[in-house]
Amino acid sequence: MHQIVENQRKFFQTHVTRDVEFRIRALKKLQKTIREWEPRIAEALHADLGKSAAESYMCEIGLVLGSLSDTLKNIRKWSRPRRVAAGLAHFPSRCRVEADPYGVVLIMSPWNYPVLLFLDPLVAALSAGNCCIVKPSSSTPHTSAVLAEMLGSIFPAEYVKVVLGSHEDCNALLEEKLDYIFFTGSPSVGLNVMAAAARQLTPVTLELGGKSPCIVDASANVKVAARRIAFGKILNAGQTCVAPDYLLIHSSRKQEFMSEFREAVNEMLGDHPVQNENLTHIINSRHFKRLMGLMDDATIVVGGQGDAETLRIEPTLLDGVTLDSACMQDEIFGPILPMLTWEKWEDVEGFVLSRPRPLASYLFTTDKGTERCFRNHLAFGGGCVNDTIVHLAVHGMPFGGVGNSGMGSYHGKTGFDTFTHYKSILKKANWLDLPFRYQPYNKLKSALLRMFLR
Repeated sequence: MHQIVENQRKFFQTHVTRDVEFRIRALKKLQKTIREWEPRIAEALHADLGKSAAESYMCEIGLVLGSLSDTLKNIRKWSRPRRVAAGLAHFPSRCRVEADPYGVVLIMSPWNYPVLLFLDPLVAALSAGNCCIVKPSSSTPHTSAVLAEMLGSIFPAEYVKVVLGSHEDCNALLEEKLDYIFFTGSPSVGLNVMAAAARQLTPVTLELGGKSPCIVDASANVKVAARRIAFGKILNAGQTCVAPDYLLIHSSRKQEFMSEFREAVNEMLGDHPVQNENLTHIINSRHFKRLMGLMDDATIVVGGQGDAETLRIEPTLLDGVTLDSACMQDEIFGPILPMLTWEKWEDVEGFVLSRPRPLASYLFTTDKGTERCFRNHLAFGGGCVNDTIVHLAVHGMPFGGVGNSGMGSYHGKTGFDTFTHYKSILKKANWLDLPFRYQPYNKLKSALLRMFLR
């Protein structure tokens, strides 16, 4: 691991990655290669997670290609030095802010979106001019192997290196002196990453998770809400960091919602969802057993069936949930949705604000006042009004958490900024050297200082 880091540092110090045209060529090569390798990537995603070709493109490959197109369109503008007015106190001088790459960057990606959350940060890091070490999850071996082979076919290891291995290899990398660490995963592992980074004073971005609330008020279009919430739980079998984690529904719409949710699941997956080959499976048997156990102390009103052989669980709606229920303790990360009711908006605010800040929040309403309270009073990473999940597919909007759900963000220009140090430079002319800043100070100099600095 030490040699990998040293090789990348030597390559970075040749300064070739600072050239914007070099970066553009690299990103275009990556774009072309992803398109050529799309069938193999889709096959690997199906082998690891049972993802359909349509979902693989919609939620992984297509989003990365969109990110590449957006980056290639804007990279010259993003990389350009920015002029800043110096002010009369610094006359005669010129100021500029330059976009400077950090150097050797470590990207640690998770298993739930093993292509998107591997390649999207890589695109941002390369666009900013860094060298990158990428550590994918060992839980998706087929996808990790294909991505390693793909990147190895177009980039030298001293520029982009994929490290396949265990947690021990990951820990060994974290002991190295890196210039930036970008981690996507659970809050518990995020704590360990941040602790390791602190020992080296390495800056980090942490993309974590949490229990993201989904709120449905009395004014909502329940049919549309049920369909879009069901989509959020069916997508990747709910193994999405921004999936609706629990439902807060106004008591007057509860019965209607249960009926519409059942119908929406039936329309999308048929009468027997666990037999539908387009339903992504749970990552492994350990998580399957954990998820099935979350239903034990609640009432199943929709779904509830699981197939241990295929690791599929049908979208499930739970009633009779309390704060002590197993499903309300930690992030579910599966196709299970606990349901709680409310009467007054103040109760919703109090409940959400009393819990750790989530990565996402969702509101279904047609009431502008409720929407205003949602936007202004609740703290969360990002979210939607009258939809779920799709906010993260907008390249121009930052994506990231707050508090327990993470720190820092990326996507589009924000991703370029994340992997960039903005270096401020003032250039002073030699033909004039105003004396009032120099010792010894007197009343005249003090008066001049006060005139310029106010």
